[in-house]
Amino acid sequence: MATKPDVPFMDISTMMESMQVPGVNMNALMEARRKDVEALIAANQQTYAGMQAMAQHQAKIMQETMQQWQSAAASVMSGKNPAEGIGQQGEMAQQAFQKAIVNMRELAEIAARSQTEAWQVVSKRVQENIEEMRKLTRTK
Repeated sequence: MATKPDVPFMDISTMMESMQVPGVNMNALMEARRKDVEALIAANQQTYAGMQAMAQHQAKIMQETMQQWQSAAASVMSGKNPAEGIGQQGEMAQQAFQKAIVNMRELAEIAARSQTEAWQVVSKRVQENIEEMRKLTRTK
C-alpha cells in the first residue's frame, strides 16, 4: 500500500477500491470520510485559535496588572500620610476586583465564541452526513 508524503496514514482509498461491496459506492463513502476529517481539522483549528486568543488576552491582563501594582506601590510609598496610603490601598483593591471581573467576563466570552465556532463546523458536517446518508439510502 502506497503512502502519500503529505498524509501520515496508509492510502486507504487504494485498499477500499480493492474491496468491492455490491450496492456501496466506495468513492462516495471515502469522500464523505475525507470531509469528516477536514471538518475535524477545521474545528481543531478554531479551538486552537481560541486558545491562542485566550492566552494572549491573559498575558495582556497579567502585564496590565503588574503595571498597575507597580504604579500603586509607588503611589503608596510616595505618600507622606500613612492614613492616606491605607485609603488608597482600599480604593485600589476595589478597582482591581472590578477589573478582575471584567477580565473574567472577557475570557469567558472568548472561550464561548471559540467553542461556538468549532461546534458550528462539526454541526454543519453532521448535517451534511445526514443528507449524504439520505441520498445513499434512497431506493432507485
